[in-house]
Amino acid sequence: MAVWALGINHTTAPLDLRGRFAFALDQLPPTLHGLRGALPRPPEAAILSTCNRTEIYCASEQMELAPTLDWLAKSGGVSPDELRSHTYALQGNEAARHAFRVASGLDSMVLGEPQILGQMKDAVRVAEEAGALGSTLNQLFQRSFAVAKEVRTSTEIGAHSISMAAAAVRLAGNLFEDLRQVRILFVGAGEMIELAATHFAAKNPKGMVIANRTLDRGEKLASRFGAEVMRLAELPERLHEFDAVISCTASTLPLIGLGAVERALKQRRHRPMFMVDLAVPRDIEPEVKGLSDVYLYTVDDLAAVVQTGQANRQAAVAQAEVIIDAGVQSFMHWMDQRSSVPLIQQLNAQADEWRAAEIARARKLLAKGENVDAVLEALSRGLTQKMLHGALAELHAGDAAARERASTAIQHFFLRKER
Repeated sequence: MAVWALGINHTTAPLDLRGRFAFALDQLPPTLHGLRGALPRPPEAAILSTCNRTEIYCASEQMELAPTLDWLAKSGGVSPDELRSHTYALQGNEAARHAFRVASGLDSMVLGEPQILGQMKDAVRVAEEAGALGSTLNQLFQRSFAVAKEVRTSTEIGAHSISMAAAAVRLAGNLFEDLRQVRILFVGAGEMIELAATHFAAKNPKGMVIANRTLDRGEKLASRFGAEVMRLAELPERLHEFDAVISCTASTLPLIGLGAVERALKQRRHRPMFMVDLAVPRDIEPEVKGLSDVYLYTVDDLAAVVQTGQANRQAAVAQAEVIIDAGVQSFMHWMDQRSSVPLIQQLNAQADEWRAAEIARARKLLAKGENVDAVLEALSRGLTQKMLHGALAELHAGDAAARERASTAIQHFFLRKER
């Protein structure tokens, strides 16, 4: 069985290219169906898609990296050659190691962050519900989750990490003298916005508003922080009311355009606006960054902030890598054992066939009134002869070298003393 992983992430591809390959959870079932149908042999498959990465994990009887890359390129509307320069392709133990490192937060922009583990579990759940997950990938991911749990409980990998949400608060604090005088708009109501709202709420801002496509979900989140709620449709008319805008939705197109921001700045008399776009693809048009009174940051812009304290985490990383190495070895050992399963099944089937034949023969003899002891003797002799026939034939046939190899194997399998 071959296992492979193909992906792009924040270290290999720019934000706008990653945006072409972002899949929402509800898009994954048909996307997985399309992937499996595009490959010569439908593989086991799972797709992990976050703001920092899109990764495809597959398992099949034969490695099919090239057609996997071709399919991914086509899904994003780019050429395979263009995509290839931004992807990483991993096989076997390296694919397993990568999955374990991702689950443990070692491959994240925010080293040790816990959100990726939940996102990976969601991706696996969706793949399983879509019928795309088999025993090999199921083992890979379940072992990834176990390794991640051990890393988080046995090391301090997340002790010094700075989340994207915390980084946004830090940057806002650099721009505004007092965050208690700031009105903040959160666009979206997902996990990332919830984290951002939690961090900003701790600074007691002047006001917080949640704008979401569905009011129910927005109201549920707003109630936690004593915030207001509004519809996304109101955003262009009310944008000028806010000093800070934090956006992260699953929209495939920008929600906040250059024109809307320009109008808002005029109404604000060019008082500065702090904007953070945590979405992939973008929620805020990139041209907004060129406005003189706007301070716009994307997920990639926050990289330098979240990397602070890196030195403090190196000892924990080294400990985590040891745990991951052990997990990889265990998984590859399981894979090696799996390769023997067809032969084991064949041996069991052959033994069952011999047993059934001898029992049927014994029953006929008993029905004729034959002596029970004689029938049992014949049954045991028949089974023994069937089991030894192939080995004895090898010892009497072939050249000397073949007989020597057969002799060694027979001594190993038949003449071992039980311990």
